[in-house]
Amino acid sequence: MKITVAETAGFCFGVARAVKTVQEALERGEKIATLGPIIHNEQFTEYLEKQGARIISSVEEAQDDETVIIRSHGVPKKVEDEIKKRGLRYIDATCPFVKKIHKLVSEYYEKGYAIVVIGDSSHPEVEGIVGWCEGDAIILEKEEDISNEMPRKSLCVVAQTTIHRNLWNFFREFLKSTCQNPLLFDTICSATNLRQTEAASLAKNSDVCIVIGGKHSSNTCKLAAICREHCEQTFHIQVASELPDNLHGSRIGITAGASTPDWIIKEVLRTMEEKEIKQEMGQEEALFATAIDETCKPLRTGDVVQGRVIQITPTEVIVDIGFKADGVIPVGELSEDTTMNPEDIVKVDDVIDVFVVRVNDGEGTVTLSKKKMDSIRGWKILEEAYENKTVLHGKVTATVNGGIIVVSEGVSVFVPASLANDRYLKNLDSLVGKEVPFIIINMEQRRRKIVGNVKAVLQEENKRRSDAFWAEVEVGKKYVGEVKSVMPFGVFVDIGGVQGLVHVSELSWQRVKNPADVMKEGDQVEVFVIEAKRADPENGQKNDRISLGYRKPEDNPWIIAENELHVGDVRQVKVVKNMDFGTFVEVIPGIEGLIHISQIANYRVKKPSDELTVGQVVDAQITDINFETKKISLSIRALLPAPEVAPEAEAPATEETDAE
Repeated sequence: MKITVAETAGFCFGVARAVKTVQEALERGEKIATLGPIIHNEQFTEYLEKQGARIISSVEEAQDDETVIIRSHGVPKKVEDEIKKRGLRYIDATCPFVKKIHKLVSEYYEKGYAIVVIGDSSHPEVEGIVGWCEGDAIILEKEEDISNEMPRKSLCVVAQTTIHRNLWNFFREFLKSTCQNPLLFDTICSATNLRQTEAASLAKNSDVCIVIGGKHSSNTCKLAAICREHCEQTFHIQVASELPDNLHGSRIGITAGASTPDWIIKEVLRTMEEKEIKQEMGQEEALFATAIDETCKPLRTGDVVQGRVIQITPTEVIVDIGFKADGVIPVGELSEDTTMNPEDIVKVDDVIDVFVVRVNDGEGTVTLSKKKMDSIRGWKILEEAYENKTVLHGKVTATVNGGIIVVSEGVSVFVPASLANDRYLKNLDSLVGKEVPFIIINMEQRRRKIVGNVKAVLQEENKRRSDAFWAEVEVGKKYVGEVKSVMPFGVFVDIGGVQGLVHVSELSWQRVKNPADVMKEGDQVEVFVIEAKRADPENGQKNDRISLGYRKPEDNPWIIAENELHVGDVRQVKVVKNMDFGTFVEVIPGIEGLIHISQIANYRVKKPSDELTVGQVVDAQITDINFETKKISLSIRALLPAPEVAPEAEAPATEETDAE
């Protein structure tokens, strides 16, 4: 049986923060009352109640000497106001991501925006959010909630942090297509998105899925639903005792909701392993394990030993080090890169060197650290790179006050914000998780502090790529580039160390109102050079100027028109715009022609709009084509029968009637 545990299983950041808040308050000896269960997990809330954390359902139930803790889901503004009015001591453990939604809703509600919340109306998080706009919000729970009575403008749209990504995508596209410039804030927690994506992948590759978490936990129920879409044998359990007796399958996938404590996950794993051991471990193996236990070598704190990885869980790695007890590497001691999963760092059967942090004979545990060993080796490598000015590569693992942390060779390097990129970045969080090149500009052995510079490496690389581009660029040359930004007037594309502009007029042969309808950031597109002029400060040109084309010459509608359109042709045309002097119509896609007011009917027309409406399709005859000036004249009148002439009007025309 192969058991795979989801890397994201267990407490999310917001839940862990709320739980820690309660535990710290209890340790300080405070009388605690949580406003509702601190998390949606019955076992853990029962545990906290035994420790002295009382659950209350309203502020009225709080006693004057109690500290009220607002749970991670948050509360309506009026509840906060009521706590303050009573003068109660309170701690706000609302998840920071939920708090951000409160601020958005409050700010835009005051500005007169209609508030739309996508989520479960009965969920405490949504109830709290709605309380920050005085309950005046539209809640969309399911696709059937779409209504033609929705406001069409001034919308502020937020999402419950734990809703299914597909639901958000559905409503986002609907609101974008039906409402006027809605403000869409994707407030789904990134951890929720990652957890749901991983659950789907895990289920696809498992015979059986176990989802651990409270039956009333919104995010856990969604995980179970996602797993069932891909794995028929999916079981939603709260504790290990609810595990089915017989699991039919060799691949078992396990995930857990954001409010599931680590000890419950471990208990489930231990129960499954015990069942497997009872089935597979014979008497001889038990005797052999006892013999090994009796012949283990002594071990001391500070030793460096070699061992073999025998098990990996989301929270620790078990290593056989030849001692009477296996060694345990807590996940925090695996690597400086806290964003990596244990299985990305080591694999079962890997032989690794580890540092002995602590030996506890009383409990029979040995705590190990791989991070310390990597740091010792990595420091030497970085010292050599510092002396030789060698370019290194590392992964950005976090943002800190004033910069970012880059992990390279198992060592953390601080890069100041001003040196983190070759251009100003307002939000350094966009770098987290990315690989970056850097050089070391300062090392302090005593303080174990290293300072790096990413900007210098990127600038040098950009200069090299730019010089290579300008050495070979020529008008008409094609490049495959990446869209870097989309502006109202056009799109900037990186074509190898330099950026060029595709003006809105060069995006398509047809009229483009919004460049974002044609391209978006990150797109890979083929473009060609229309004009390229390098900066010439002496002649007043301070910046490089590169104009790019995207629309293909062979798609020019006027080339198509030369083959398709002829004077005398009768075509169905669509009315595009009415003017005082006539009506513009679309003859073929991308080409418009003019029907003069005198050619609209076989009688006098006062205004073209009296006869023709935008979008109307009519038959018209081409009366003239000028391909040089790109003008086409058409006539509806030419296709109409001549009007009958009254007998008294048959006299010879005078100059005055001719003029008419």
